[in-house]
Amino acid sequence: MRLVSHSAQESRDLGQRLACLLQPGDVICLQGDLGAGKTTFVQGLAEGLETDQPATSPSFTLLHQHPGRLRLHHLDLYRLGPADLADIGVEELVGEDGVAVIEWAERLPPGLRQQGLEIAIEFDSNDENTRWFCFSARGHRGTALLDQLREACDARAGD
Repeated sequence: MRLVSHSAQESRDLGQRLACLLQPGDVICLQGDLGAGKTTFVQGLAEGLETDQPATSPSFTLLHQHPGRLRLHHLDLYRLGPADLADIGVEELVGEDGVAVIEWAERLPPGLRQQGLEIAIEFDSNDENTRWFCFSARGHRGTALLDQLREACDARAGD
């Protein structure tokens, strides 16, 4: 599924819409170039999960955890190699009671990406403010989540 965002606010709104569908143990894997809007999207997720503080990029701290309706585990793997993942305990966070959102998720071992949603965020070549969100499902939970998101977007378009 591909969705378009014409602004940072629309990207946050999309994150909020997805947050309403999330359940404990869900995994959201984000991919995209620097500046594509991964953290902006996560800010919307955090708002939708009613976290106690706004999401910021965990590039230098690697992990931010935010209590809310569901605990948000926000990881940024940009600076990590495969050996580093075991050191920070990423396996324990993926599938925990909260929601794991992972920026630069292509650095995750394939076994940790078997369930959930993968979202590739791409720049639009004609408009610097426009982003394309390309959703793909992994496993049963990812498929169910993608179906629910599709229904939510269709219902919103009908309003």
